[in-house]
Amino acid sequence: MPLLTKAVRGTRDVLPQEAYLYRYLENTALETARNFGYAELRLPVFEHTELFERGVGGTTDVVQKEMYTFFDKSGRSITLRPEGTAGAARACLEHGLLAEALPRKVCYALNCYRYEKPQAGRYREFRQFGVECFGAAAPSADAELIALAAELFSAIGLEHYRIELNSIGCPGCRKVYLESLREYFQQHQDTLCGTCNERLAKNPMRILDCKSPVCASVAANAPKVVDYLCPDCQSHFSAVQRLLDAMGIPFTLNPLIVRGLDYYTRTVFEFISESPELEGLTLGAGGRYDGLIEELGGQYTPSLGWAMGLERVLLQLKTGNAPLPEQEPCVLFIASRGEDAATVTMQLVNALRAEGLHVQSDIAGRSLKAQMKFADKIGAQYTMVLGEEELQTRRANLKNMSSGVEEAVSLDDLAEWVEQKIIQTMQEDLQAYFNE
Repeated sequence: MPLLTKAVRGTRDVLPQEAYLYRYLENTALETARNFGYAELRLPVFEHTELFERGVGGTTDVVQKEMYTFFDKSGRSITLRPEGTAGAARACLEHGLLAEALPRKVCYALNCYRYEKPQAGRYREFRQFGVECFGAAAPSADAELIALAAELFSAIGLEHYRIELNSIGCPGCRKVYLESLREYFQQHQDTLCGTCNERLAKNPMRILDCKSPVCASVAANAPKVVDYLCPDCQSHFSAVQRLLDAMGIPFTLNPLIVRGLDYYTRTVFEFISESPELEGLTLGAGGRYDGLIEELGGQYTPSLGWAMGLERVLLQLKTGNAPLPEQEPCVLFIASRGEDAATVTMQLVNALRAEGLHVQSDIAGRSLKAQMKFADKIGAQYTMVLGEEELQTRRANLKNMSSGVEEAVSLDDLAEWVEQKIIQTMQEDLQAYFNE
């Protein structure tokens, strides 16, 4: 019988053999962010469409082409979140978090949705970790934010990437730059793609972000935004670079970075893969968005943030053979013979689990032989068989499934024995790591 349906194109099922790695990335990211003063924020999957039209920008590809938008049963326009910043800003405004001590630092791990062409590390439903800092205007905030990303990448063993940095100025100096940029691209209208000709009228900075080789070659000789920065923006950008240098965080200046969302101002940056297989892939990005809170109805609040795509980061880690953790194994599988033994087995398993141990037993009514085959398939480190004799003596043999060595253990001391074996195994693995 054929399957009724399959996963929608652009989505994917994260199966158990990989799901734990996402949990590892999220937990490491949340813990790293906590050390920088960031508290976790959880957001709704969908928002009113106007939040993204106003916050992200009506001229962006995200709003014009990529959002999943629909009308609910009350006729309101609703959109699945395409990114996390706008929702985080809305939540902090709505609940008065920006009226408290500033800066307010929040972070999140969430799913986002964009109708894009699926490709390596990019899906229409994707997982993102992000941090947002509201109420910090100083260049040190920009530098600290990038330092957080560098610290996180170090913690998960991510290598072979570069930080690209730029400043797109404030609304004042950008206005002059846009006039110069529009004048330049008007001279090349016949060369630009249809999309970029539309961008020329609405926001010529979007052309700098076009992936068409033809448009990219034209953009390479376009006026550079850093040449139009006002004194304040130039001073801010210079200070960010100086602070990054002081912390030993390498970066590359890229005057073509503009980011794809309208809310950005001043500092913008991207984390770009330098892995041979993934060269040029953007692992994460962010920057400053000083006008966003005001755009959403709040008071002027200088802010900044960044986000990384977990699929892309995990792809980079796997490609680079980073030391990813192994999935937690089943420490002990207890097999049983007979109804009385099965009852005691359930009691033992339940008690061991209460001690925080990963222990399993048969719940499918299998024969003893089938139980042992199952224990081998799930990779149980130790096995034990309980029967009538073991119940009478309150002792049973535990078998190390790797070495085949068996050891008699009292059922009353089973929890303590298993815990000692876990500690011993961890010490042996650690010693083996240092010996390498």
